[in-house]
Amino acid sequence: MDSILHRLRGKLEVDSEFGTFLGDTRIRLLEAIEQHGSISQAAKAVPLSYKAAWDAVDAMNNLADQALVVRSTGGKHGGGTQLTDYGRKVVALYRALEAEYQAALDRLTASMNEGEASDLKQFRQLLKRMSMKTSARNQFAGHIVGLRAGQVDFEVRIKLDDDNEIVAVITGDSAENLGLSIGMEINALVKSSSVLLLNDPNLKTSARNQLWGEITRIHDSPVNSEVTLAMKGGKSVCAVVTHESVERLGLAVGEQACAVFKASAVILCKYS
Repeated sequence: MDSILHRLRGKLEVDSEFGTFLGDTRIRLLEAIEQHGSISQAAKAVPLSYKAAWDAVDAMNNLADQALVVRSTGGKHGGGTQLTDYGRKVVALYRALEAEYQAALDRLTASMNEGEASDLKQFRQLLKRMSMKTSARNQFAGHIVGLRAGQVDFEVRIKLDDDNEIVAVITGDSAENLGLSIGMEINALVKSSSVLLLNDPNLKTSARNQLWGEITRIHDSPVNSEVTLAMKGGKSVCAVVTHESVERLGLAVGEQACAVFKASAVILCKYS
């Protein structure tokens, strides 16, 4: 067969258990935020929809050890969006790794040009099989700070940051398979449809997880609405509730609300 004459070109992606954490599009979004100081202008520059841009920022902030992007309100020049020092370091590191990554692909191309064309097809199939995505809207990374074994269930306390913790209840078999231990980094998934919203601090609920934050976005539709809360520390949580619930609770951007979900609604996973 003819040898491979094409150059392998790739874009570096940093993956988590939930899919891509950092990739070319998200890095360009961060660079555009740094340049424009505005999420709307940055979204146009990439280009992305305004909602997709905020979703990407929320996902990155939730999975990173420190916030990459912060919102600023008020001030002499009004509100805006900017990168943190940590965010700038992440962008610089990504671009440096990207250059090394392309150099490695160039070396791989040279090697594969000496073999069969089917080698490249097999390589692409392998990369595709290794990728994984999840439909869970809320994706958190944290460290285990508490473990309690019961007769049937296993309770896991996860510290997301200095201000927020969540609790998961899983089976004993699942805990054993994951090899859980204090201090271990763990990833938590929560479907947005499993999250309820409250805005009365005096209301009691049996749900173990209660994350308070400021409503930053409400994506409304005739039946359901997607509501995003920004928590202290830069992380966020998203809930999908009925349009009627939004109106009944009087939910509005800038107001405080609490995201409530059961410990049994939290799915845990870790890097292999």
